[in-house]
Amino acid sequence: MNTGTASPGTETRIARLVRQFSKFILVGGVNTGIDFAVFNTLIYITGITQGRELALINLLSFSIAVVNSYFMNKYWTFQDITKNREETKFAQFIAVSLVGAGINSGIVAIFTSVFPPILGLSSQLWANVGKLLATGASLVWNFIGYKLFVFKR
Repeated sequence: MNTGTASPGTETRIARLVRQFSKFILVGGVNTGIDFAVFNTLIYITGITQGRELALINLLSFSIAVVNSYFMNKYWTFQDITKNREETKFAQFIAVSLVGAGINSGIVAIFTSVFPPILGLSSQLWANVGKLLATGASLVWNFIGYKLFVFKR
């Protein structure tokens, strides 16, 4: 008879996954802060707020945050303290992150090129709206890639 409760092993795996995803979200918050700070500093310096040039600025800011992300995710989120295959893991992390950066930058470029600012938002704030949407999409890709490809047990 099914009582509707999961087996103890399943609960442990689910709890571990929820805890790991929660850590990933916190690490993502820190890295998003780094990403947005660099992104907005570069917009301020260059005056670029749309199109391909903005995608390049976004790629640079995203990449800076990725370096920090590797170490926080490796040691805290996924608790990978092993020293074996370090170069391979970092290369895999960069590969997953580059796809994430492509997703992120593509969404930013398309969003800012196709949709004009609304609600009286400045072009800089509108670029940040696009980046926020892009961050959500790349977050999902990155978690799956890091968990299943880079830091798999």
